[in-house]
Amino acid sequence: MAGFDETFDWVVVGSGAGSMASALVMRAAGKSVLIVEKTPFIGGTTAKSGGVIWVPNNRFLKADEPDESAEKAITYLDAVCEDLPGSSHEKRVAYVAEAPKMVDFLIAQGIALERGSNFWPDYYDDAPGGCSTSRTVVAKPFNKKELGAWEGKLRQGFMHMKVKLDDGMKFAYLGKSRAIAWSFLKTGVGMTMGKLLGQHWVAAGAALQGRMLQASLKAGVELRTDCPVTELIVEDGKVTGVVMPQGRIGARLGVLVNAGGYAQNQAMRDKYMPGTRAEWSNTPEGDTGDLHAEMERIGGVLAQMDQMVGYQLTTMPGWDRGYVKPPAQGMTGKPHAILVDQSGVRYMNEGGSYELYCQTMRERNAIAPAIPSWAIFDATYAKRYPVGGVKMKKYYAMWKSAGYLKEAASPEDLAVQIGCDPATLRATLDRWNGFVDAGHDADFHRGARKYDQWLGDPFHGPNPALGRIDTGPFYAVEVVPGDVSTYGGAVTDAHGRVVRADGTPIEGLYACGVSTASVMGGVYPGAGASIGPSLTFGYVAAKHAAGVGNRL
Repeated sequence: MAGFDETFDWVVVGSGAGSMASALVMRAAGKSVLIVEKTPFIGGTTAKSGGVIWVPNNRFLKADEPDESAEKAITYLDAVCEDLPGSSHEKRVAYVAEAPKMVDFLIAQGIALERGSNFWPDYYDDAPGGCSTSRTVVAKPFNKKELGAWEGKLRQGFMHMKVKLDDGMKFAYLGKSRAIAWSFLKTGVGMTMGKLLGQHWVAAGAALQGRMLQASLKAGVELRTDCPVTELIVEDGKVTGVVMPQGRIGARLGVLVNAGGYAQNQAMRDKYMPGTRAEWSNTPEGDTGDLHAEMERIGGVLAQMDQMVGYQLTTMPGWDRGYVKPPAQGMTGKPHAILVDQSGVRYMNEGGSYELYCQTMRERNAIAPAIPSWAIFDATYAKRYPVGGVKMKKYYAMWKSAGYLKEAASPEDLAVQIGCDPATLRATLDRWNGFVDAGHDADFHRGARKYDQWLGDPFHGPNPALGRIDTGPFYAVEVVPGDVSTYGGAVTDAHGRVVRADGTPIEGLYACGVSTASVMGGVYPGAGASIGPSLTFGYVAAKHAAGVGNRL
């Protein structure tokens, strides 16, 4: 391996969750590791996210529900995931087998994990093998001060509290439960004490990545920021290193690409997902697909490039300046709200998976204008629930003056403001209200699944997801198909190796995360269905490259 400025056993491009999982495997095997990150911050989109990991048959779930099994999980995935180049039965079996081992390995490395919730259902929990409780795993809250000089290098998250993610999300119902009030009080006291003690607690994705970074540093992993990889070096058909502005780095055992997707590259979006926009994405600035093109250049095959991990957002004033875009999933999934296209027609189950929600928006837009669509709600909703994550009605006047929030005394007047036929919107609302009265959404079955009910209001009955829209004034806000990443990339095998068109692996080249065509195909089976595979196939790839088999 001549001509390199430095050489390591394992070189990782990108610093998402799977990157550090692979690095920990290599260090446990006694190998040298370099992680290079394009941006100034470590953590990738994972750090900005909820940090949820979807792991069937994990130790926490098994302890609570002994009847959980790998067979159930495979049955579920085979039922909801279609076979695509990146998603096959073989790969799904590998995921179900290796993901629980990955969790056990991380815990052995000192990563403090716990069950995400007792009630965070699979997104298709009514499918064969579906779980109506929770297959989620999360990191425990983390004190960033423990990172020392690296604290400022961890990408910022959205939850700066010492609280479990699931508990923190329940604060929206403060005042409806003594348990929630007590949790809120404890969290507030903890934050105050933390400040007095010089601590900086974070939860969700920042906690996961903070813990992963801490463990990687302790294990002796070399991490470098501001190091964009511009080329994969190939010698005699084998990937042997990378090129960066800082020099040529050799990799004895291989290179792992976990460099994110292409959500911030508008040209690629126009090519693969026309009608979507980079500014609607919650991904970091470095999510530009550079390594997608590079893996394709050396023989890798890109697939499922028209897929994204949709995460609907609403374009309230200042939406494009926020660190996290204003979410809309929790709006139209709540009682007293629905989504309609630009003609005033309802066209989906608003309570389903955010990936499916945005995919349905895009499919609808191909036959009728639906980007943007309109969230329609009434005064009852406005009194009880947030708009774009903001539960403060005092903003309504400002939002109206800015043209964002439409308000009217009747559905017919609201229809005029959003540019649709008044009779159509009235008929849509009458039909919805009839479904609510009957306790059954005959069009799209909203509220039938446990996940739909989880998205609704646990303090609303008889169905947490269903509520009439009949109390004026009536409101409308725009909703667009945002995302938390793209979902297509290089096709890999069950060992995480990037493969050619003929199915043969490119020696020395591995990939995981959203740099790959997802093992889940075009479906998001549950919360954490991108972070879980990133961690798992980073773990699997490193074991394969290091030749350690199942010893780790």
